Amino acid sequence: MPSQATSRAATTSRAATASRAATASRAAVSAWRPRVPGVVEVFHARFTEYAYPMHVHDAWTLLIVDDGAVRYDLDRHEHGTPHDTVSLLPPHVPHNGAPATAGGFRKRVLYLDTSRLGDDLIGAAVDRPDLRDPLLRLRVGQVHAALVRPGDELEAESRLTLVGERLREHLRSREVPGPPRRDPVLARRLRELLDARVVEGLTLEEAGAVLSAHPAHLVRAFSGAYGIAPHQYLTSRRVGRARRLLLEGRSPSGVAVATGFYDQAHLTRHFRKLVGVTPGRYRMTDAAAGA
Repeated sequence: MPSQATSRAATTSRAATASRAATASRAAVSAWRPRVPGVVEVFHARFTEYAYPMHVHDAWTLLIVDDGAVRYDLDRHEHGTPHDTVSLLPPHVPHNGAPATAGGFRKRVLYLDTSRLGDDLIGAAVDRPDLRDPLLRLRVGQVHAALVRPGDELEAESRLTLVGERLREHLRSREVPGPPRRDPVLARRLRELLDARVVEGLTLEEAGAVLSAHPAHLVRAFSGAYGIAPHQYLTSRRVGRARRLLLEGRSPSGVAVATGFYDQAHLTRHFRKLVGVTPGRYRMTDAAAGA
């Protein structure tokens, strides 16, 4: 028969295993690497009890908390993440993290490489990792919303470019910038490039290389000239082309492929937003009119 010590050890082991399993059951994690330049990883998580030990990342950690709060130490100073805060933790600097509320926390994180934020900003981020900026918080949430929709990578890249610009303004302690400089020639060149790549699409990074312009300047020049962001313009061109193909009798699934959408669901989402009905219903309406 097993000794009492052995029995107690086995009981303790089972209890520890059960505790870990219970903690795991209260955690939910989703992680992926999107097709967006500069984004190393997207990480969405819900934790009730789990605490991170001290660790480092080789990428920038851009964090928003949707429920609860996180308490963490960075460079031997304690910080927190109330709901209206955007936290930016620099690479190579140790930090930890634990729930600051009884119900745990739900967070969304972007890990960004140095093409988005340079190492020269690390010192400022150590001093001011938590930024209370409602507009920045809104824009980071919009990036995440675009990232969970396959096919909307250009929108995510466009929105992330503006997020990066605002983060740099915070870290460099600049005053609020004045109106963006108009550049109608650059805006026209970007429009021509988008028109030539309606189906294939392109990233802002690619457009910047072709046009010798920074992606943030591209977004602002285009939006200032046409009152619409580059990703919105490209989507509207694709939807316009989809309408013509649907009226020719093509199936929605075939039209999605032919117009550059990720899949039929991607086409349907944007078609309904711009036209007011689904592609299938639009196609049937035309058939009924011709009957």
